[in-house]
Amino acid sequence: MAAAAQETHVSSVRSRSYQDESYLHGFLGAVGDLQKEGELQDVVLEVEGRRFPCHRLVLSAASPYFRAMFTSDMAESRQKTVVLQGLDAGMFEEILSYIYSGTLHVSLDRVQPLYQAADLLQLDYVRDTCSSYMAMNVERSTCVDLYKFADVFGANVVLNSCLQYICQHFVEVSSSEEFCILSVDQLTEIISHDELEVKKETEVWEAVVRWVQHSREDRLQHLPSILHHIRFNLLTSDDTTAILEHPLIREDPGSSEVIRNEVQRNPNLKPRLGMMTMEMVLLSKNSDAKKMLWMNPGEGKYIRCDYNLPGYTYNGVVTHDNEIYVLAADSHNIYLCKYNHVENKWEQKSTVSEGPIEMEWLPNDYLMDIDGLFYLVTSPEMAFKKYNQQTNEWHNCAMPEDGEQLDVAFAVSCNRRIYLFTYTEMHWYDPSEDRWSRKALSDYSPTVDVEYGPVVAMGTKIFWTDPGFYNMLEYDTEADSWSEHPAPEFEDNDPEIEDRAFFVLQNMLHILVNYKCLIGDDSSLFQQVFVYDRREHIWRELPELPFGRQCRYDPMCIVAPIYLPYLNTSHADTQDAANPGGTIW
Repeated sequence: MAAAAQETHVSSVRSRSYQDESYLHGFLGAVGDLQKEGELQDVVLEVEGRRFPCHRLVLSAASPYFRAMFTSDMAESRQKTVVLQGLDAGMFEEILSYIYSGTLHVSLDRVQPLYQAADLLQLDYVRDTCSSYMAMNVERSTCVDLYKFADVFGANVVLNSCLQYICQHFVEVSSSEEFCILSVDQLTEIISHDELEVKKETEVWEAVVRWVQHSREDRLQHLPSILHHIRFNLLTSDDTTAILEHPLIREDPGSSEVIRNEVQRNPNLKPRLGMMTMEMVLLSKNSDAKKMLWMNPGEGKYIRCDYNLPGYTYNGVVTHDNEIYVLAADSHNIYLCKYNHVENKWEQKSTVSEGPIEMEWLPNDYLMDIDGLFYLVTSPEMAFKKYNQQTNEWHNCAMPEDGEQLDVAFAVSCNRRIYLFTYTEMHWYDPSEDRWSRKALSDYSPTVDVEYGPVVAMGTKIFWTDPGFYNMLEYDTEADSWSEHPAPEFEDNDPEIEDRAFFVLQNMLHILVNYKCLIGDDSSLFQQVFVYDRREHIWRELPELPFGRQCRYDPMCIVAPIYLPYLNTSHADTQDAANPGGTIW
């Protein structure tokens, strides 16, 4: 008996389960072949007069909708032909292709009816994929249409993405024809948000006027209820008086009464996001990259913050939705980190590459954003990657010709392309065509034994300085032409330039310069910001940075609109030009 028990024990220990991956893929392929060849089909589905022979078993396995249809006492479970209502035949054909192949084809012109079909047939993967696709394609031309669709079908991922975009681009979107087709409920939902990027509340009132006048007879009756969502306490008395005198208000006495009541009832409604936003440039402290400075030197605003970042930050990017990302390196890895505006902190998103990293020489990487996708060019070991924010994944992209041998001087995104410069050639990548092109550089190209200065894109033009910091070079990507501008001049004699960086702040070109000058027998450190007057073709010097000269910053130079109350947290130190005192890190 004991021997039998022992034998059973040995047998159970030796047992294993094996999974044949090729069988799983082969099974799906075989099912698809049966469908193509018309073999063993036992039901015909009819949609808008078109007939689709299928397999009940396959349909039931793929969709709870069909499983309930074919395994219940419904009449359809016994019918050879089943007529499906409420579906588009073309979309159903795409759905069947997915069911039999596992592959789904989505495009912007088909995604909404495809979502509707998937919603009816209870295909969660198709519906969720369509939602993600729509959320990834929210832009100026699509945001209102997708918002209306998402509102009807309760697609919250798409709805939230559209609301965020509309709020961030409210003035532009509210001026469009599409905005005027919103329902009254959708309009009030939008204008009730704190996150509206408006500088004045009159911009909200003007959007409401355009909406009402688009269909005046039908919409004037809704004006009193809409007025409850305008923050009249944020208006000046002159603005309020002008609104009370507006023909729409004078035509409806009830509306003027609503305005007067709102002013008295809600005197403390908080400002919109755009009213407390200032465009700032981000710098990191060279001796401790976890200490950063947000500044707008033209406005005299400087805010220092301490952050818990994994190592040294050395490059970054701002998306069209005002999301800020940086590359941070420690001795082990390079990370992609995202800035949390509300909590004023950085969050690690992904590992870009694994180390070891020589911290004395940070990688020469360039992070760029085009249409919501990040592209990363790494050097000196040339690589080209793409990052998808929705999936949080990196993918290798096609390299330029002889890419691994290229000695990259710098890379920058401009005019929806990526421009990569070596010392002898310019390469550019068009994401819409997934194609690289190249040409030899002009006479402005520096020689091979020197390095390029800093680079920045503004509009359709790229700017950088020559190595000696004697001139600023400009490349017009549309005209394919080059021009030359002066570099800043220093009051101090013979400055020793250590590093410098361009940035575009409030649509003006700036440059931050770290340099040394001899004062007596000692060499002193200086840091200065200049702004370029394009009309006069001269650089104007801005006030010296606060917090002391020994507190110097690396020119990472990310620029983004920042909501100032979020920055003014317990771990921030604020200084204004009018109050230049304070401590030094």
